Amino acid sequence: MGELLDDKFFADPHEYYRRWRAAGPVHRVDFGDGLDRWLILGYEQGRAALADSRLRKDIDLFEQVLARKRGVPRVNPRPREALRHMLNSDPPDHTRLRKAVARAFTARRVALLEPVIERTTHELLDAMGEFERVDLLAAFAVALPVTVICHLLDVSIDDHDAFRTWTRALVGTDDPETDRARAHHDMVRFLRNMLREKRVHPGDDLLSQLIIDDEARLDDQELVGMALLLLVAGHETTVNLIGNGVLALLRDRPWLARLHADPGLIPGAVEEFLRLDGPVDLATPRFTVEPITVGDTVIPAGEVVYVALAAGNRDPAHYADPDNPHPDGEHNAHLAFGHGMHFCVGAPLARLEARIAFGALLRRFPDMRLAVPESELRWYPNPVIRGLTELPVRLRPEPH
Repeated sequence: MGELLDDKFFADPHEYYRRWRAAGPVHRVDFGDGLDRWLILGYEQGRAALADSRLRKDIDLFEQVLARKRGVPRVNPRPREALRHMLNSDPPDHTRLRKAVARAFTARRVALLEPVIERTTHELLDAMGEFERVDLLAAFAVALPVTVICHLLDVSIDDHDAFRTWTRALVGTDDPETDRARAHHDMVRFLRNMLREKRVHPGDDLLSQLIIDDEARLDDQELVGMALLLLVAGHETTVNLIGNGVLALLRDRPWLARLHADPGLIPGAVEEFLRLDGPVDLATPRFTVEPITVGDTVIPAGEVVYVALAAGNRDPAHYADPDNPHPDGEHNAHLAFGHGMHFCVGAPLARLEARIAFGALLRRFPDMRLAVPESELRWYPNPVIRGLTELPVRLRPEPH
């Protein structure tokens, strides 16, 4: 049986990765359901696996693999639309779906979002400035990307709070399965209605562009699944990039001071935040369609495999001094956004949001400090998403 992932793992997965890596680049784990998964830990091995066609993602075949391993069929409580997107598909469907998003998610469209990101950032920081102590996640790191992704899809501002609630339920594994299923159903119902409206009154938003893309020929399930993927993945990745990055700076005051003094270093720092404690710990699951060899280990066909992006990003065989920030972070070629055909299509937007967010945050509040002992911080018990539940900070020095 694989080693059980417990609360200590979620608090500091790197301690576990260092120990496991000493035994080789692959390790078996149990997420708490008695089902073994394989984790690939090494940078080179993980990068190769992310581009290996013998590791598949097709959701229908994946459900069959899980049913065989469990010995009984699994009834997935999520609506079918929640599963029909490019992260759960292989070519040729993946190729068609990704091309559609790439056409709608162009560099021009991302660049046009910069004024929205700048304006939203300053509005949120103005509101935060009214307080001495805030939860930086709720007040800033969550609010910024949900506003931007809803703008991209033309979601009314009145619905932003609902999307925050739904996405938190979807990634927080301390929520019951029934709550996550309900959040999926509520979100899918909302997106179906939105899709009907866009068909009648298309706009210049991303969803409208996907609807009118005759080359991609997305059906309604694929359209809803793609919108849900963009909302959840596009939002949650940036939330935790900001939250984890701020925590890294609060742990390392000289690094914070250096970035405050020289904002030109922020793009490289963002790459180091992604490498040191990126927003995604394990890449979404794959399954083997034939045996593959990783190091000296043969993983049989029909097995569930995760690439531990966080482990690869601190692999001492690839990085010198892997647990500390590198000043030339913009050249570190990390795996935080994946690799190969499933490389995160929203990476340019996440980087743009993070650069603007950190630049403005450090200009406005260079003296912020943790408001609680770090030992009181809690991480979501989610093997895929790496993020804090709260980040209480004091924005200014306490008066003497």
